[in-house]
Amino acid sequence: MKTRSNFKSVRFKLFLTLCFVIAIIVLCLVAINSIVLESFYLYSKTQTVKGVYEKINNYYNLNGNYSNIEEELQRIAFNNNFDIFVETDQNVIVFSTNRDFYTILEMITNVREYSEENRNNVIYKDEDIRIEKINDQYNNISYILLSGRLDNGYNLYISIPAVPIEESVEISNQALIVIGIIILLISSFIASYISKKFTTPIVELNDITNKMARLDFSQKYRIADTDDEINELGKNINTMSDKLEGTIKQLRENNLELEKDIEEKSKIDEMRKQFISDVSHELKTPIALIQGYAEGLVENVNTDDESRKFYAEVILDESNKMDTLVKQLLELMKLEYGKREFNNENFDIVELINEVIRKCKVMIEEKNIDIVFPSKSPVIVNADDFYIEQVVTNYFTNAIKHTIEVNKEKKIEIRTEEKEDKIRISVFNTGNNIPEEHINKIWGRFYKEDTSRNRTDGGTGIGLALVKAIMNNYKNDYGVINKENGVEFYFDLDKERSEE
Repeated sequence: MKTRSNFKSVRFKLFLTLCFVIAIIVLCLVAINSIVLESFYLYSKTQTVKGVYEKINNYYNLNGNYSNIEEELQRIAFNNNFDIFVETDQNVIVFSTNRDFYTILEMITNVREYSEENRNNVIYKDEDIRIEKINDQYNNISYILLSGRLDNGYNLYISIPAVPIEESVEISNQALIVIGIIILLISSFIASYISKKFTTPIVELNDITNKMARLDFSQKYRIADTDDEINELGKNINTMSDKLEGTIKQLRENNLELEKDIEEKSKIDEMRKQFISDVSHELKTPIALIQGYAEGLVENVNTDDESRKFYAEVILDESNKMDTLVKQLLELMKLEYGKREFNNENFDIVELINEVIRKCKVMIEEKNIDIVFPSKSPVIVNADDFYIEQVVTNYFTNAIKHTIEVNKEKKIEIRTEEKEDKIRISVFNTGNNIPEEHINKIWGRFYKEDTSRNRTDGGTGIGLALVKAIMNNYKNDYGVINKENGVEFYFDLDKERSEE
């Protein structure tokens, strides 16, 4: 998984956005302060001087005691940092808070007359008063000047220096900038905390979805007590993860079943091909014999009854061998490809071996073989007695066919031996050893180690292949061991099982 750059993460973007918003707010406050504060200050002072004008006008209309008026005017001028100048209509000074105010007034009047900017810088004007801002560029001084006529005919002038207003705005802006920087620093920590608080569950959800994309559903979102959209999203992702995990599990199971079906079909096809190949290979000779003797009968090669009877017996014998071969091949195919079900049950293997010996009594007597089977007590094993009888019969008949006299002994010895949870059955016959290079080959179908064996006593060549297939189905051990004076074949069986 690629690691996301910190500068591209949601947390960094949220942190940057919060800091940017705070910086914009501070800049907006500075801008508003620069634009509005001065205008508001001028408006406030305009209202103040208008109120002072009304008071002074009332004083001169209602009170004839000029000493009291002067004290009140001094108090008003001191409290508001005003310069007040009152004169009669003949330019006689009645009151002035500044000895040089008349000179200042003349200077202001001159500036007003000779400056187009000042003539147009009127703040308020009506029939009685005029309030304006005067900018003296020569002396670098600004004033707010009220010029008005009282009801008694006096002229009233009130002057307010404007320089402190501009300085206040500048100082206020500087203070706002310093405070804004401090707030920005503090807010950055708060923004970092908030962004972490908001993005932590998002990062967790991102990790969960990344694992889900790799079909890893082990991690789940930890549901919090809060009832918000992120918590709801986490619940939905957990639900989706569970459903996806179940669906994928089901798909895998279905895929395994499909693979088994395909493998089963492949096995059936392989079994069919192998069966056809084996049958076509092994039936060539008997079919050729049947065909030859049948043609002889048809063409009356031999006219005597005894010869025709011999031909018919050969045809019948080869037909029986073909029937046996085909049945054994079918059984072997089913065993090798797991198509045969075993009916396992407890039975006495000693009794089964004695029955096989009894069935082969004629063959034993013909070859004059001594049979040694010391086991007398029952030995109970668990398996399908039908198939185990085939194993014992194959071992025993092979032993009969290959038994020869060695050191004045001509015998077959059968033993049962207990090995932990298994019972081992071994069949020994005196005779020649099997060459080492043939030990593994004898378990293959149609393999005949003794090339001297003819069709009369050689068998079909698939007896040991049947033993191998039966033992592989039981997953039990089997094999052959060369002894000093003969050969021993063995196989294992499960011990008796208690009935549930």
